[in-house]
Amino acid sequence: MEKRTVLAIALSVLVFTGFYLAQYYLFPPSPRGTEEAAPAEGPERPAVPVSPDVVVAAGAETAAPASAGVEAATEETGGTDPVPAEELITIETDLLEAVLTNAGGDMVSCRLKQHNDKGELVEMVLSGEKEARAFTVAFGGRAAAPLDSRFRVSRPSPLVVEFAGDFALRDGETFTLTKRYEFRPGEYMFALTVTLDRPLDIGGAAYTLGFGPQIGPRFEKLDNRYEYRHFYVFNGKRRQLKAGETVDSRFTWAGIAGKYFAAIVVPDNNLYELAFSSDAEPGLSGASRFFMTRPAGGGSDLYHFYLGPKNQENLGRYDTGNNGFKLRDLQLIKASNTSGFLSPLENLLKFGLRFFYGLVSNYGVAIILLTLLVKILLFPLTKKSSEAGIKMQAIAPKIKELQEKYRDNPAKLNAEMAALYKKEGHNPMSGCLPLLIQLPLLWAMYNLFNTHFDLRGAMFIPGWIPDLSLPEAVWTFSGSLPVLGWNSLRLLPFIYMGSQLLYGLATKTPEQQGNPSMAMMMYAMPVIFFFILYDVPSGLLVFWIFSNVFTLVQQLVLNRYLARKRAAAPEQSEPVIAPKRKKKR
Repeated sequence: MEKRTVLAIALSVLVFTGFYLAQYYLFPPSPRGTEEAAPAEGPERPAVPVSPDVVVAAGAETAAPASAGVEAATEETGGTDPVPAEELITIETDLLEAVLTNAGGDMVSCRLKQHNDKGELVEMVLSGEKEARAFTVAFGGRAAAPLDSRFRVSRPSPLVVEFAGDFALRDGETFTLTKRYEFRPGEYMFALTVTLDRPLDIGGAAYTLGFGPQIGPRFEKLDNRYEYRHFYVFNGKRRQLKAGETVDSRFTWAGIAGKYFAAIVVPDNNLYELAFSSDAEPGLSGASRFFMTRPAGGGSDLYHFYLGPKNQENLGRYDTGNNGFKLRDLQLIKASNTSGFLSPLENLLKFGLRFFYGLVSNYGVAIILLTLLVKILLFPLTKKSSEAGIKMQAIAPKIKELQEKYRDNPAKLNAEMAALYKKEGHNPMSGCLPLLIQLPLLWAMYNLFNTHFDLRGAMFIPGWIPDLSLPEAVWTFSGSLPVLGWNSLRLLPFIYMGSQLLYGLATKTPEQQGNPSMAMMMYAMPVIFFFILYDVPSGLLVFWIFSNVFTLVQQLVLNRYLARKRAAAPEQSEPVIAPKRKKKR
């Protein structure tokens, strides 16, 4: 193979890698939803600073000490009434099953009724060794302990729950904290209103609202490729943050996103300090939390929380206002998996995938049919690339002769080769350009089959490939293999490697046969990718395998066509004879 062709292929690999690493999204800022937090009733009172070392005896309604400097209030100081029992409240809609507790007014469970995780509903508030507590409130900054006081419970309607607790400052002043949850049918989103009936100042903060310890579904490990938990904040453009980073400017939304599900908060217009954390949680292989610290003051703060699938259909509703809360222009869709500027192409492929699924009711077969359709559409480019390769082989002896004649004169060599290409009517890049044109489409297909939500739980072959979004396994080990770290024996990676090697053998050229380094690349690359792709989702490997198979069939057909074309072609033009160089005296 010509060196320039090798260079072009290497460049195409770099381009493909660049698409994979591109994570820059530039979008204009958007306005918030139409709902605003209700103002606090009555005149605003000055904030009362609270010293962190204040200690007040816990009252009858406190199961554990509250935040430093504030304790639950009782009618009689030092009362000895028993601690009220914990009360669990279950809220059900057509999409969610949420369980709330009067201990702190927190959420201990939120299950998605239309999504399964190994035979059970997907849990969006994962617990470890101890019960999970999401949407906790701690007075002061995020270092303060969350409240565990028993709150009063009221139910204004079947989908609304209010928790109210009375607390006292050391000077005897009391105030009330209210948490109001409002759910609506057809929504993975709910509203949470936190109200302080008097201003509060604890080290410059009123309270911190926290979510954790993790979103579902459960996982074995986070490899940041095929399972991950990313921290995002959006204000005009999406930014990915690391654990420990803080944001002290206004933002449209922030959240924790896994591969298929996300927990997203849309705050009101207060200037909250946002922080993410991955502090370990006993019983979980990874934790993901976020905290929002409210500045000193009082009144009502309105938050909208989305706990649900990370697909464009559900997230896109909050751009149009076609949702139960009439929110619009939030661009939550930026939390979904897209290929950036290639997302229109990915959406077109998604339409094709769903079309074929509607015909065969099997996403594995739909992937194969879509791959076949794409190969047919790209056949003209493949044909052009193959014809260019044949043309290059035909003029290779002339190129070699020129290289010998002008090996000491690079400028003259380039000029003579340009003249040769012009005479033969051949563009040396014509074999590589079709491959480069196909790269965006191949990357869009890669992203689609790796992250498409509909493939989650989709069965291809019963007993072998029950879920196209997960790696298949024919045998699961009791432990993991040394060095490799495999915990299962998978068949698809071996089939992929075989298809890649077979394709290379069927398409190798005489020049490759005589070039040891190129032959080594032809055999080594499939082995390298075998290890890279060993744990990828099975849907992705089904795509790669059948892409190789269809490409192999196309190449065999092209080889016959080109052989007939060469046989019918007239004799090649006379070889280029370079002028003899004068001997130096």
